[in-house]
Amino acid sequence: MAHVYVLIEHENGQLNPVNKELIAAARPLGSVHAVVVSAPGGCEQLPAELASAGVDKIYSAEVADYEQRLVLPEVDALSTVAASNPGPIVVAAGTAGNEIVGRLGARLASGILSDVVGINADGTAQHSIFGGSVDVVAQAEGDCPLYSLRPGAVEPEANPVQGAGNLEKIVLGGAAENEARVASFTPAVKGDRPDLLQAKNVVAGGRGVGSAENFADVIEPLADSLGAAVGATRDAVDDGMYAPAHQIGQTGATVSPKLYIGLGISGAIQHLAGMQTAEHIIVVNQDADEPFFAVADLGVVGDLHEIAPALTAELRARAQS
Repeated sequence: MAHVYVLIEHENGQLNPVNKELIAAARPLGSVHAVVVSAPGGCEQLPAELASAGVDKIYSAEVADYEQRLVLPEVDALSTVAASNPGPIVVAAGTAGNEIVGRLGARLASGILSDVVGINADGTAQHSIFGGSVDVVAQAEGDCPLYSLRPGAVEPEANPVQGAGNLEKIVLGGAAENEARVASFTPAVKGDRPDLLQAKNVVAGGRGVGSAENFADVIEPLADSLGAAVGATRDAVDDGMYAPAHQIGQTGATVSPKLYIGLGISGAIQHLAGMQTAEHIIVVNQDADEPFFAVADLGVVGDLHEIAPALTAELRARAQS
């Protein structure tokens, strides 16, 4: 039976929600084989969870110096299993994921399809390009075609069939002498809001928000009332209104939430490229001629500083009733 490898995302022994999307996207290609790379003992709880998600086989690689290395343990693990038993490989798109498929493409002499929004049974994949205005179907050549899947683009399977979850450990070589090593790092402080790439709801602000204080007083309360992540345009980030990690657009994150609310955003193509695949788009802006209204499902012409607080108050009142 045909098979497909999926690189599993995890943190502190917990599976990242994107894995269910990766498994759902990969399943049309065949039996799903998960590849888990971690520090020793870092993934002891994962096999049972992966089996319940529909994974038939699990390759586990434990790397003693995993915390001091970047990307290459995952590249080594995937290239090891794929070289001995070739098959397609699916990873989550992002800074690390796209670096991984780039290196694997060179090692395995196979083609790469980056930032896809769907994978078909015949090996082709779908891209949404030019700010979502054009859909493209492409195919990668080679024995191990590589796909990086845009988080949020594929719905996880509601009731996946239990997989066998057979576990096989693989042994990797050590780091090369010229490999970059991590000397120290400071973990990012995570708040209570959903991760931007995984959030089902996103509230984003642009230059029209006016200041960092307004992001805290207007944008964040609305996001919290919806259980949403907070995003920002490049202009807002460049002006110091919000942290760069929350930037959405061609040079920032690409998101595909069910609901996207844009406040004080003009809708430049740079920003549209990062969010136009959202299922529902609501726009609030004082200028009715802004291009963002052209892609909106619902557009409100008005002052965001009045509308957003009123909406927040209404949502909180309904939640309490």
